[in-house]
Amino acid sequence: MKRVTAIGGIFFKSRDPQALSDWYEKHLGMKSRFPAPVQFDWRDAEDPSQKGYTVWAPFPADTTYFEPSHASFMVNFRVENIDAVLDALRKEGVSIDPKREDSPYGRFAWVMDPEGNRIELWEPPPEKKIQKARKPAKRPGKRKKSPRKKRP
Repeated sequence: MKRVTAIGGIFFKSRDPQALSDWYEKHLGMKSRFPAPVQFDWRDAEDPSQKGYTVWAPFPADTTYFEPSHASFMVNFRVENIDAVLDALRKEGVSIDPKREDSPYGRFAWVMDPEGNRIELWEPPPEKKIQKARKPAKRPGKRKKSPRKKRP
């Protein structure tokens, strides 16, 4: 089973995400529609008919989205079958967050590496659904803790 197929996104904390996004756009040409992330489109090397994308996104410095990690970043990895990957990781003793998210953007789950870094796993939806789902996303800021439950 292929586990990680690509980097889906790079997320990191910033004191001023808007100003930082503007700087990257001005100096490195990374087009941003803040608060939507910068999106890099690409094609799969093994099957060029398959499209994919990687996002780059600064988050507010006080975001709780990366918790329980204390790191200032989180990497999102694309996977083909999130359930199979989670089953394998569980058998290997990897720390898995019980939270899951199913959305128009795909299926998400989170695990922790041995150094306490939170890792986001993402199983994208079929390509037709990805095209319809693309729109500026809200950036999670500081959120109140609430009971974990599956989103509809």
